[in-house]
Amino acid sequence: MALCRREEVIQAWYMDDSDEDQRLPHHREPKEFVSLDQLAELGVLSWRLDADNYETDEELKKIREERGYSYMDFCEVCPEKLPNYEEKIKNFFEEHLHTDEEIRYCVAGSGYFDVRDHNDQWIRVWVKKGGMIVLPAGIYHRFTLDTDNYIKAMRLFVGDPIWTPFNRPHDHLPARKDYLENFLQKEGGSQAVDAAA
Repeated sequence: MALCRREEVIQAWYMDDSDEDQRLPHHREPKEFVSLDQLAELGVLSWRLDADNYETDEELKKIREERGYSYMDFCEVCPEKLPNYEEKIKNFFEEHLHTDEEIRYCVAGSGYFDVRDHNDQWIRVWVKKGGMIVLPAGIYHRFTLDTDNYIKAMRLFVGDPIWTPFNRPHDHLPARKDYLENFLQKEGGSQAVDAAA
């Protein structure tokens, strides 16, 4: 069975409980993969884009216009390029949420974005070159590099960027309450809605 285009650059699976190096895949045995549709039910959106031509990519331009992503910059995460690397990578891996979406477009390298499912279990989302994900406001998550130790990511934002992480627990924040209501407390089989709509 051929992989869909997005699944070539974005893959997800349930994590084991091991305390080994956070940069390892941490698959459960047997492996339990998570579909991109299952991620969407948690509010995690994804695209495959042309990372070699991001400056002129019409699909990226359309996504930015439709979703209001007016701000853009790049972040390179690796020991050689990120000041205070050890401290920052430790902070990125601390479970936290944001009061706005976190949008990352991997234009080189790869990394792991870990998110919680409906039962508070960790799902590891491996984003490689060409993959773009949107983590909804209010979702608990964390980030780490994989064993290649390098990612260059485009960061997008609506308006002026606010990168403030709120380490767990911060369940009292309106963004967390909205996330729970929209994605985790679905009743009567109602479908998840796009939090940005």
